Amino acid sequence: MPIPNKVLIANRGEIAVRVIRACHEMGVSTVAVYSDADRDALHVRNAVEAVHIGKAPSSESYLIGERILAAAKETGADAIHPGYGFLSENAGFARAVQDAGLIWIGPSPEAIEAMGSKTESRLRMEAAGVPVVPGTKQALSSAEEAEGIAVQLGFPVMLKASAGGGGKGMRQVDRVEDIGSALSAAKSEALSSFGDDSVYIEKRIVGPRHVEVQVLADGHGNTLHLFERDCSVQRRNQKVVEETPCPVLGDETRQAMCDVAIKAAEAVDYVGAGTVEFLMGSDGSFYFLEMNTRLQVEHPITEMVTGIDLVQAQIRIAGGEALEMKQEDIRQNGHAIECRIYAEDPANNWAPSPGRIRGYREPGGPWVRVDSGVYAGAEVSLFYDPMVAKLVVWGVDRNEAIRRTQRALLEYRVRGIATNTAFFRQLLDDPDFVSGHYDTGFLTAERMDGWPADRDLSEVATVAAAIAAFERDTRMKRPQQGSDASGGSAWRWSLR
Repeated sequence: MPIPNKVLIANRGEIAVRVIRACHEMGVSTVAVYSDADRDALHVRNAVEAVHIGKAPSSESYLIGERILAAAKETGADAIHPGYGFLSENAGFARAVQDAGLIWIGPSPEAIEAMGSKTESRLRMEAAGVPVVPGTKQALSSAEEAEGIAVQLGFPVMLKASAGGGGKGMRQVDRVEDIGSALSAAKSEALSSFGDDSVYIEKRIVGPRHVEVQVLADGHGNTLHLFERDCSVQRRNQKVVEETPCPVLGDETRQAMCDVAIKAAEAVDYVGAGTVEFLMGSDGSFYFLEMNTRLQVEHPITEMVTGIDLVQAQIRIAGGEALEMKQEDIRQNGHAIECRIYAEDPANNWAPSPGRIRGYREPGGPWVRVDSGVYAGAEVSLFYDPMVAKLVVWGVDRNEAIRRTQRALLEYRVRGIATNTAFFRQLLDDPDFVSGHYDTGFLTAERMDGWPADRDLSEVATVAAAIAAFERDTRMKRPQQGSDASGGSAWRWSLR
């Protein structure tokens, strides 16, 4: 199967732009798809061709597989890259792409199905000898069953949606009397988010770190790891900052975790780029959490420390190529940090901040990368995830990476909408983050109390500068008391 000639990117925003760039560097033509809200989006502008697929809501555009397949047929695309989110982990869509005779740039539908169900994946991992968090292997049938299992496991426990992700359908329970209401809430949220109300229960690991391992596997029996990423800085169970290497991971534990990740991928005959996620206890013990059968939002930090383009690797693997590199060829070089820049207002309970971007300036300099889907004049829509960009920074070590990220954040300018860049400046200056001693509970309300919001003060600064200039000019033109207006010195006045 050859490298594709034309790839349709079944996504939007920064990840669509990212994939388009990788394709163009490989000499591969590109097709963008877009909704009514994205007619002037950056991914549409960057692609060679673009096809309109529906109205603004994703349920009427980006989530309709038939329209995406029709766009591929219309433009003669021979491959589809799903990015992340939307249909990227939809086994039915992956199967439909293959049935249409197109190249699916992702793992097999069978691997997606195996790892898409949290309960099914736990069964598979246990059979493969991968350590899993103690808990149920099947969905809960009643609150009474949940109560009995919770008592056996010991509190706290976690209720999780079997088809879940992104913190949806997830509840921590600390007391047996709260099980019933928490289960009901988790099932309701799971049903509305995933169309499946199945919920399972597992032991809550207290004070854990969220560490994941990037894997690459080809169709020729080669499976490699690209080391780990620490994703423990989270707000409401969603990742905010990621870094690699994990600042507290010892070499022995790192090797063991990476070995287990390869074992997990091989257990489902995985092909492509994927991520095996773990919870790591304070004692260094770690447990399988889930496998994301797609590209991750935070993949750029792995690219920064390994020098491997993961998107190009995905495309080559999907085209049937074998991995040219060996495990011993892959090294962690330096340290990288990613900050997710969101159109949201931290001072207003993190409410989305949609609107038109009136001014936009990205930071630059050596080893600073911005994966963005916006530009000055672009519209940030309420219909989609509010992430507008990812700031990715590399340093020779962690301290340099933190300092360079802080400098880059100071250079970042977005006018017209609120963003969370000031929040990141506070976070990266927090002593516990700087020391590397944090876990998934790091971002408490108490810690963030008093952290400033990122207000758009550029217009205020412009007005203040104009007023200052006006007052200065007025002083220069106004004769001082006791001086001759015709013979006075403007230079002398300006110094007063």
